[in-house]
Amino acid sequence: MDAKAISKAKLPSRYVTVGPARAPHRSYLYAMGLSAAEIAQPLVGVASCWNEAAPCNISLMRQAQVVKKGVAAASGTPREFCTITVTDGIAMGHQGMKSSLVSREVIADSVELTMRGHCYDALVGLAGCDKSLPGMMMAMVRLNVPSIFIYGGSILPGSYRGRQITVQDVFEAVGQHSVGTISDADLLEIEQAACPSAGSCGAQFTANTMATVAEAIGLALPYSCGAPAPYEMRDRFNFASGEKVMELIARNIRPRDIVTLKALENAATVVSATGGSTNAALHLPAIAHEAGIKFDLFDVAAIFEKTPYIADLKPGGKYVAKDMFEAGGIPLLMKTLLDHGYLHGDCMTVTGRTLAENMEHVSWNESQDVVRPASRPITKTGGVVGLKGNLAPEGAIVKVAGMSELKFSGPARCFDSEEECFEAVTQRNYREGEVLVIRYEGPRGGPGMREMLSTTAALYGQGMGGKVALITDGRFSGATRGFCIGHVGPEAAVGGPIGLIKDGDVISIDALKGTIEVALSDAELAARAKEWKARKTDYQSGAIWKYAQTVGSARDGAVTHPGAARETHCYADI
Repeated sequence: MDAKAISKAKLPSRYVTVGPARAPHRSYLYAMGLSAAEIAQPLVGVASCWNEAAPCNISLMRQAQVVKKGVAAASGTPREFCTITVTDGIAMGHQGMKSSLVSREVIADSVELTMRGHCYDALVGLAGCDKSLPGMMMAMVRLNVPSIFIYGGSILPGSYRGRQITVQDVFEAVGQHSVGTISDADLLEIEQAACPSAGSCGAQFTANTMATVAEAIGLALPYSCGAPAPYEMRDRFNFASGEKVMELIARNIRPRDIVTLKALENAATVVSATGGSTNAALHLPAIAHEAGIKFDLFDVAAIFEKTPYIADLKPGGKYVAKDMFEAGGIPLLMKTLLDHGYLHGDCMTVTGRTLAENMEHVSWNESQDVVRPASRPITKTGGVVGLKGNLAPEGAIVKVAGMSELKFSGPARCFDSEEECFEAVTQRNYREGEVLVIRYEGPRGGPGMREMLSTTAALYGQGMGGKVALITDGRFSGATRGFCIGHVGPEAAVGGPIGLIKDGDVISIDALKGTIEVALSDAELAARAKEWKARKTDYQSGAIWKYAQTVGSARDGAVTHPGAARETHCYADI
């Protein structure tokens, strides 16, 4: 790509590189070793969520160097910067998890501010952990400069006594250990074997779910989100992404040309078809919000309801992300969905071609059983189901992939924090048949809408995965399995019904009908609402307090600003 063919007349970087008045600005660029020719080229932000917090992020800086080579080879000038990540696996099960969802907003905001402040013309964003993927994609759609998303890749599976394991097995081993099923030595052996490489959690948890979304929604190059982090072939995708973003500048193809309502529906389809994380029902509305598109939890659930479940992936199935990549990758999954009418083929992608055009040369692999043909699914309806009823007027979400029983009814056992519930589970202070209720863990009430994997995994490890249900106005990890319902709205902190129920109230969940009800009359709920009093959290200052002041409901993605619908100007057009 010849940079001379790309005029800066309408590019943001003209404000810092063009004309006599910008001499001071250019002086800083010379100070960093740039030549006059490089300053005259389009400036491309190469943003990564690199850090040493967890294996999902550790390879991102190295991969970013290859992206920069691709940008430079196509006559662009890359400018690298980093943003934060909060890694859910390490934040899980304690107060640190309150930082997790907040970090999605910080990532999007910090990328926006860096791009705006320095007038970069395009963005290549690399992310690895759960909230960093949607955060980076939100920034791309918000800024609306030509952008390409890169997933850092999944971790390789561990091996424990001849079987393949992931971090999910470690969390569940804690539950097994608590009931004496495994020894201290067994637990140590599992924890030391589960995570053998760089990369994000290996099964179809939130990171790999949102990586699948990135390809399906059109923001990532085909196959790029499937290759595991340790595979050297990732460099081909990284280099190609750097080159391709320059083509997007030349053709003025922007994220909002790609992230349309149809593309969001495609994204929801692949989530359901893979039995992906329920967190996608939070992140897809948030990405839509950045484009000014209404696409809430109920819209996501409507797609889930009509999508077959076809990928046999953990936590509900047998395989991990590496296996799907080696079977044919995300395009294999998308090809069969497209061929059977479940995807919109006319959506534009970062290749500059439509999704259908990208799929033209993808052939079906008969020798694998990771992904079923869409005509012969594992189950006819998706791996994730939306729920609604008098306990959740604004909806709730449950992952049903791998579950045999889709109905549950029992008396409530209420806890006002995850810690209270986890302590009860650890001490076996609950009964089979109960519905454990964890409330005041929503976006505002938590604050931060924590995930409950420590509790759900402990239950599963104790052999109680199908014998109790758990509902919360918080969230569940993509690694959660069992009858676990999250995103219950309105949340307890704003007086939602989940905050009004008492121990012993009978709760009924029907994932076939999509209902969640408490056996209380409207009059009784109204009477309890009059007695209900808002409660303060321990977070009365700092970033988490600030988040609680602006965050909206889970139904709409737990967003913190008005979005593109209220936008008066777009950064890309300054």
